[in-house]
Amino acid sequence: MSAPERRRPAPQRGPGTVAGPSLERSLDFRRSAVRLLRMMAPERALLLGVLATGTAAVALAVVLPKILGHATDLVVSGAGGPHGVDYPAVARVLAVVLSLTAASAALSWVQMRLTMEVVQRAGYRLREEAQTKLSRVPLSYFDKQPRGEVLSRTTNDIDNITQTMQQAFGQMVRGVLTLVGVLAMMFWISPSLALIVLATVPVSVLAAVRIGKRAQPQFVRQWAVTGRLNGHVEEMYTGHAEVLVFGRKREAVRTFEEHNEELYEASFRAQFISGVIQPALSFVGNLTYVLIAVVGGLRVASGTLSIGDVQAFVQYSYEFNGPVTQLASMANLLQSGVASAERVFELLDAEEESSPAAGTGTGTGTDTRTGAGMGTHTGTGTQRGSADPASDPASDPASDPDPGTGPGTVSFEKVSFRYEPAKPLIEDVSLVVEPGQTVAIVGPTGAGKTTLVNLLMRFYEVTGGRITLDGVDIARIPREELRSGIGMVLQDTWLFGGTIADNIAYGVPGDVSRERVVAAARATHADRFIRTLPDGYDTVVDEEGAGLSAGEKQLLTIARAFLAEPAILVLDEATSSVDTRTEVLIQRAMSSLRSGRTSFVIAHRLSTIRDADVILVMENGAIVEQGSHDELLAAEGAYARLYASQFAALAV
Repeated sequence: MSAPERRRPAPQRGPGTVAGPSLERSLDFRRSAVRLLRMMAPERALLLGVLATGTAAVALAVVLPKILGHATDLVVSGAGGPHGVDYPAVARVLAVVLSLTAASAALSWVQMRLTMEVVQRAGYRLREEAQTKLSRVPLSYFDKQPRGEVLSRTTNDIDNITQTMQQAFGQMVRGVLTLVGVLAMMFWISPSLALIVLATVPVSVLAAVRIGKRAQPQFVRQWAVTGRLNGHVEEMYTGHAEVLVFGRKREAVRTFEEHNEELYEASFRAQFISGVIQPALSFVGNLTYVLIAVVGGLRVASGTLSIGDVQAFVQYSYEFNGPVTQLASMANLLQSGVASAERVFELLDAEEESSPAAGTGTGTGTDTRTGAGMGTHTGTGTQRGSADPASDPASDPASDPDPGTGPGTVSFEKVSFRYEPAKPLIEDVSLVVEPGQTVAIVGPTGAGKTTLVNLLMRFYEVTGGRITLDGVDIARIPREELRSGIGMVLQDTWLFGGTIADNIAYGVPGDVSRERVVAAARATHADRFIRTLPDGYDTVVDEEGAGLSAGEKQLLTIARAFLAEPAILVLDEATSSVDTRTEVLIQRAMSSLRSGRTSFVIAHRLSTIRDADVILVMENGAIVEQGSHDELLAAEGAYARLYASQFAALAV
């Protein structure tokens, strides 16, 4: 469907520009970080395992300096005594140290393994939530967001979150436990020296916080620019032919360079500012070592501490400052991950399409099949990956018929719709389509033809009036059930990466026999060109349909609708990309496909809809004429003018 036809509220875009809201402001870092941690709550058992193994590993590691200090005391006392050094005792102490080191390392490995399991499961759920959300947000969300931006949030940002959690979570747990254990040992050895170490902690924390606050906006900007850069690359890739045809290659390259330069500056500033944290904390730590050495030496000279205790305390001081410095050095990693989390949470918090219980309203809907909103879909109403029925319950499921099982009467009762509140598009449209009728909708571009069938499909919700199917308001019918009985072929073709046979069978759930696929292809005159392909029906095509002409791709989508055998058929310029001879053959096939089915046909070429039961002429969102082809020509109104102008153009 064309942009003017739908009158999207999206901002104007040209080659090399990316629309979308500004994302450079930082959200609530603390709240986003807490929400990110809560995502691991379902793995409580594994988290307890992480804490248990981490505590045991840290406990074993914390006692090592004290034991080594005892070995030092044995050497010092033995060297000055009459019996010399007790080497067997020193060896026993070192053996204990070796055993505890091995046990601590083993427990650390188990902790790392459990942490990996927790984080990957959390990442799995986050990707699942993002995909589910994309099937529930209204179509207007995709109207306002570049596809590259949406893809960046669901790929790059989620990958960055999982990597951040993987690297930071285990280290943070071990670091906090180490701080607690080391601090307890330091107070055991010498409370006065421990207070000296604690006195430097506020200085370290203050430095880390102040520097971190300056770095966080840069990380937010970094990932926002990454999204815009991905959006530009995706846009230029999909529109590569147009960029070359209109000579906009230089502008596209210049825009890419601008985004790339902006990304470089944001990344450099973010990494540089956050990188200052570790040197600053190292400087504070070195001052701490000097104070401990001076005060500890005085305590040894006074006989209140042994050399082994001072040695152990210096080592504890190092282990205390190590986690502090390590946690601070992870600030850039944490800030980058939380910045990505803010972008993903913004997607997850986006307004969802209205539920049937809400009835009519101003909400908008979207196609809930897989990949909805990321491309124009051409296919049938039988979908895979539809929205969760639990989120879209019918008001009274027991009383509502299953779409497709009833006669197929469609009624528009004083329907109104507008994309923007101040700009009405469709006003007070009433129409009754009897079962088995073929209704053609014609009119100039932007008249509201495609919007009318979009309302029937509940891609958007009506803003006034109602649409009924066999007397039941479609707002009471779950979208999945409604669309399962409607086959739709759009002007813009849509294929997915897979075989030709898989693309034709896409509209039918479950396994489909090759015989049925071939029969559908023959009925729509696609069999001939399919058999000329290298592997026939097993030929693999990508989502762009490389190697197929526009007409061939359209034949495949028509065969897809033919195979689905829907109760209601919607054809939106379904033969616009085929030649005249093939169009005649397809019209014959469509006649048999429409037999006994309620059909809506949107067409600009009036010769293709002469045999329709009812022809609706729309102008400015209103039905200005309706009747058969002969009746409308005899009326000499809007339809007659369209018909005459079209054939006059052909004559010229």
